[in-house]
Amino acid sequence: MPHTAAGHGAALRGPPSNPRSTHLARLSAEWAGDRQVFAGASWRKAMMWIFLLSDTFVFGCFLIGYMTVRLSTPVPWPNPSQVFAIEIAGKPWPLLLIAIMTFVLISSSGTMAMAVALGYRRSRRITALLMGLTALLGATFVGMQAFEWTKLIHEGVRPWGNPWGAEQFGSAFFMITGFHGTHVTIGVIALLVMGRKVWRGDFDTGRRGYFTSRPGGYESVEIMGLYWHFVDLVWVFIFALFYLW
Repeated sequence: MPHTAAGHGAALRGPPSNPRSTHLARLSAEWAGDRQVFAGASWRKAMMWIFLLSDTFVFGCFLIGYMTVRLSTPVPWPNPSQVFAIEIAGKPWPLLLIAIMTFVLISSSGTMAMAVALGYRRSRRITALLMGLTALLGATFVGMQAFEWTKLIHEGVRPWGNPWGAEQFGSAFFMITGFHGTHVTIGVIALLVMGRKVWRGDFDTGRRGYFTSRPGGYESVEIMGLYWHFVDLVWVFIFALFYLW
């Protein structure tokens, strides 16, 4: 009988487990966990990441094209210190305006980050004020860029030529900085719209509208932050290639 019981217990336990099967089961469980993470992600945040990835390819193509043209043209490229200098009290200040523009835009990234953090804490008034400040800094950047364009056009820079050297400079400059400036302008408008909704408490009450069809939608502020940080990051590359190279 004892032998029979032992045999019956062994039959219940079954054959020894295969280490390889155990390893595959563990991998399957880990993959299932990753799928759950992706399944729980917000579609709005996922779509923003996809948009930013596609926009990265566009800006990347523009900047690679700019570098290719600059390295291949036999005509000397304009000196940034001369082209982008502004005159104050009769003295030229190379890249002063560009440095201020860069400082303003990078500062706006900090105010946007604070707005996202305070938004998740439901500090809606401070969040709205920070978003408004971010929009003001972005509008200031666009205004200074418009001043820069006006100055260069007045000095003879055109998409088909310029008085300082290679003709491709004008087309590359206006296309890339204009495309980036358009992104900043769209971001400023979106910040003002989103900030107004936060100020009214739309995300707390669940008031229906764009991005506010459900209560507690402060994730929309984070999504706006993703876009704004991307715009700031792109400017760093533009600044390095156009104004420092």
